[in-house]
Amino acid sequence: MNPRLRVDLVRLIGSQICVHACMTGFRMAAPLMALREGHSALSVGVLLALFAVSPAVLALPAGRFADRHGLRHPVRVAVAVASAGAMLAVAWPAFWVLCLSATACGAASGIAMIALQRHVGRLAHDATELRQVFSWMAVGPSISNFLGPLLAGLLIDAAGFRWAFLLLASLPWLAWWWVRRTQELPSAPQPADGRKRSSWDLLRNPDFRRLMVLNWMLSSCWDVHTFLVPVIGHERGLSATAIGTILGAFALAATAIRLILPWVAARLRESAVIATAMVCTALLFALYPLAHAAWSMAGLSVLLGLALGSVQPMIMSTLHQMTPPHRHGEALGLRAMAINGSSVVMPLLFGSTGALLGVAGVFWIVGAAIGSASPIAWRLRPPAGGPAPVSTLES
Repeated sequence: MNPRLRVDLVRLIGSQICVHACMTGFRMAAPLMALREGHSALSVGVLLALFAVSPAVLALPAGRFADRHGLRHPVRVAVAVASAGAMLAVAWPAFWVLCLSATACGAASGIAMIALQRHVGRLAHDATELRQVFSWMAVGPSISNFLGPLLAGLLIDAAGFRWAFLLLASLPWLAWWWVRRTQELPSAPQPADGRKRSSWDLLRNPDFRRLMVLNWMLSSCWDVHTFLVPVIGHERGLSATAIGTILGAFALAATAIRLILPWVAARLRESAVIATAMVCTALLFALYPLAHAAWSMAGLSVLLGLALGSVQPMIMSTLHQMTPPHRHGEALGLRAMAINGSSVVMPLLFGSTGALLGVAGVFWIVGAAIGSASPIAWRLRPPAGGPAPVSTLES
């Protein structure tokens, strides 16, 4: 990886952490404030859903916007929207304002993430660099998922909710500080016919469809684990500390594998990594309901974190290789729309299925579905002569 790419990558990761930490911090603080004000669990559920609904609705327009305007303009928009949304909660900390703030912070995080991912993919010169840069980028959300709630919690305890919201409102401007000096890349060449194409054109590609399905299934596995571990832990009589440790072990393992991937990227093939992760996930989901002790569940959680943590960089690398350069943002928007939509719908499905079949039944059904779909991953092949993510950055 050349020095210029390293510098730009550090800036992009820093920007990603700041804008995403604003959202994750607010996602912890806003429901906590609503509960302390006496609002119901249903109201808090609606509030949390807004963080995923807004980026799901705006993902495709945000991707097209990034294709037209590049990096800095979308990030500027995201910074303004996130900061304004958090400042609303500083000025009027009422429940309906918190809902507006949640919508704004969720939307801004989605807009910024798509623009940053599109840009970093275009910086890479070949498939190996694609795997490297997306492995490093995948570490950013892990850091912000820890940093945002931590900063918000410290400020809430020390000075109150308004000071926490004020701090969160300042984080997006740090994101702009990181990205403001990043050189914009020239626009990708458009098709000769100049015809405006529908998103369905991307989905007509069988490999792209397979990739979207696999991405959705693997994303759902994260939701299954996050949603069901507290439930099964409660059934086993585990303490809140033990349940938190199990989930924390998963997050640490997912981060650790992403730190390792850049160093071994040259020896990896995307399809092999995705398929192996799917088989491992299926086996681990089969074992989870059979684990009763906290230490055994924590061990399974670590192994699951290693498996699922390896997937996102490979998905992103494959997506950039099989998508025309002038539509990278649109493809990322389709992916984000599927993931955020799944985060809204799937917990409801898991809850109703668990009520009918039990928690073990959900683990086994999802594991069987993931395992049976793993042959699809083996057949994924980015086109050798297709669009290549070649950086056009000039020195």
